[in-house]
Amino acid sequence: MQLSAQEVKAALPWQDLVEALRDIFTRKVTSPVRHHHVLNVPQEKDAMLLLMPAWLEGEYCGVKQVFVFPSNNDKGLPGLTSNYLLSSGKTGANLAQLEGNELTSRRTAAASALASSYLSRQDASRLLMVGSGRMARNLIAAHKSVRPITHVSVYNRNLAGAEKLVEELIQAGITAWVCKPDELAQEAASADIISCATMSKEPIIKGDWLSSGCHLDLVGGFTPEMQEADNTALKKAKVFVDTRAGAFSEAGDIIIPLEAGVIQKEDIQAEFTELCSNTHKGRNAYSNPKEIITVFKSVGDSREDLAAAILAYQSLSK
Repeated sequence: MQLSAQEVKAALPWQDLVEALRDIFTRKVTSPVRHHHVLNVPQEKDAMLLLMPAWLEGEYCGVKQVFVFPSNNDKGLPGLTSNYLLSSGKTGANLAQLEGNELTSRRTAAASALASSYLSRQDASRLLMVGSGRMARNLIAAHKSVRPITHVSVYNRNLAGAEKLVEELIQAGITAWVCKPDELAQEAASADIISCATMSKEPIIKGDWLSSGCHLDLVGGFTPEMQEADNTALKKAKVFVDTRAGAFSEAGDIIIPLEAGVIQKEDIQAEFTELCSNTHKGRNAYSNPKEIITVFKSVGDSREDLAAAILAYQSLSK
């Protein structure tokens, strides 16, 4: 079975995918540390091979292969190519090969929705989306699958990108508008959920803007140098992560305030394994659930890829 990007998208509806992620973080999954290999490309920038394996003993095993070729940008080609291979955990037989870029984008957005189901207010209706690429489109849809989002504002440093996304949202019947730079503080203050999907190395969201009850979803920063929200935001919020191991090694939004002494490792309230097993009750664990500010920082985990691949395979094998 070989699934194209469009077939992967069709096989992973948001609510089903969120529930698949919720389940995988309650199970015993083996997920080794991601493998990094540098590839020499003659006369061009070095490339990178990433391998992300995970398996459920006796059931399924899978590995995501990601190639990053920086020089492709100069050729008008995608810089990243990814595939996921799902195999039997009993025989090792190949079961499915899935286009990995769409798989990654959808499971990442679904992880934010999963976190939101525990951390945002149940009546959250106003979403501020920071970023306007494919990830932003998936994040809006994913958040709408778990919360009654009725209003979406879009901020992007490239105004044309924000305008295009807003036009698509309006055509889909969603009340949406462009957030201009001088309106960002006001939009952030009025948002119930703020979702960020950028590659910024300078904080975009300021903690002083955040209103009580807000949920801040940080998706884009995936290196120790990237930071989408300032240290104040992390200081004044209850902070949650998908995995502590990933957050402490890769997420600038966590590492930078840690190194500055603004937060301590003990300030991380919980990770997905604790939320999904109800060991931690999320927003409801606190005496003032409607007032606290929550932050979720995702880095990505091979268990999420495995859950998405299994869901797609099972849905198409019925």
